Amino acid sequence: MPAAPATRRASAPGRRSARRSERRRRQARRRRLTVTVLCSLALLGGTAFVVLHGGNGQDDGGATSQARPIPPLGGSRAADPSTAPTTASPSPSPSPSPSPSPSATQVKERGKGSFTAATSNGSAVGHGTVRRYKVEVEDGIGIDPQAAAAQVQAILGDRRSWTTDGKDGFKLVSDGIYDFTVRIASPDTTDKICGAGGLDTKGEVNCDVGKQVMVNSKRWLTGSPQFSGSLDDYRALIVNHEVGHRIGHGHEGCPGKGKLAPAMMQQIYGLNGCLPNAWPYTADGTYISGPAVP
Repeated sequence: MPAAPATRRASAPGRRSARRSERRRRQARRRRLTVTVLCSLALLGGTAFVVLHGGNGQDDGGATSQARPIPPLGGSRAADPSTAPTTASPSPSPSPSPSPSPSATQVKERGKGSFTAATSNGSAVGHGTVRRYKVEVEDGIGIDPQAAAAQVQAILGDRRSWTTDGKDGFKLVSDGIYDFTVRIASPDTTDKICGAGGLDTKGEVNCDVGKQVMVNSKRWLTGSPQFSGSLDDYRALIVNHEVGHRIGHGHEGCPGKGKLAPAMMQQIYGLNGCLPNAWPYTADGTYISGPAVP
């Protein structure tokens, strides 16, 4: 009988030791689980990187195309939409006359593959090298060639566009000799024409290939999820950006939070704190610039 207490005293340290061993085993299991989860996330992250950054690395303009995924509205816009200007420029001058703006449900993924040229001609605008251009619209996509040509002409003739540099001019023509064509086409046809030049537009974006500025009708009719300005201003951005490549301008980045985004910035992929803007120049002739980017 006297030995019983000693047995009880000896069993208490044993139980404590067993509990410590069990805690160590649980901690080891948690550490192994954490490592497994982190490794899995790393693998998934690597896969996402391949998906988002795959392809030929080309983007729009200057014999390149916009081929990266387009983020959703507000996905990377740092500027407060309630304080951002609804126009793409601080200038009081009006935007080009609007043309009918069908809803996104009216975007036709595939047209007839043939094009109709606008029959209108315009006077030369600007100085220096005057480039002659035509405007063509794919048949069967519900966009009027004459209205499209009038809008392109108004954009390139605007005092905030490229003629302000004093070195470049433009003239709308319907036939004869021309330097380039602005073609508005369905996503399917845009992909085919851009693809023939080795560019991947993924049914979403524009490209500049050969003598053609290819405008994806989806962008012409719906704008960009990253651009809070009007549809007419976004059309001005498309034209100014692509024609900017034509006359030798490369891509530019955001110059700083709260400042206007350059027209040569790929605004469809996010504004990085800049405000949406469609024009290369302000109304007073100041070039809206940013740091050069690939």
